Amino acid sequence: MHWEPKPQRFTTRIIVLFKLKTLYSIGISDLPTLAAEIIAQGESTNIWAFYGNLGAGKTTLIKAICAALNIDETVSSPTFSLVNEYRNPTGEIVYHFDFYRIKSIDEVYDMGYEEYFGSGHICLIEWPEKIESLLRPETYLAVRLEKETEDSRNVQIELMRPA
Repeated sequence: MHWEPKPQRFTTRIIVLFKLKTLYSIGISDLPTLAAEIIAQGESTNIWAFYGNLGAGKTTLIKAICAALNIDETVSSPTFSLVNEYRNPTGEIVYHFDFYRIKSIDEVYDMGYEEYFGSGHICLIEWPEKIESLLRPETYLAVRLEKETEDSRNVQIELMRPA
């Protein structure tokens, strides 16, 4: 099950708390605005980590971000392949990871995650809590989604820096 909110109501509130932004997105029509905000916040890093329970809307939000980045390909969660590669018409690459099914951090080392993360290309990561130890030394954008109702999500965006 994934989040496909009803487009009936349309409201976006942005509350700025220091460097943390909380956005309440109600309705599918808010996703382009939210995607643009995430892209703006993520300019200083290529690693964007999406946290949230099953059905919180991580993949749906990533689809909106890819659309905003002019990705014309079908965007889907790489649950079994671990990573999908997308290209926009100008050849810019976006990597999309889904670590939900990994059993060991060794699987991530074996896939050569360093090459992806170090490539400078945007890396969109679902289930980053499974690889948290690999993110700690990196600067990355943390996007946290929490289901409030069937049609709304609480979204927090925070730039995380190494300690």
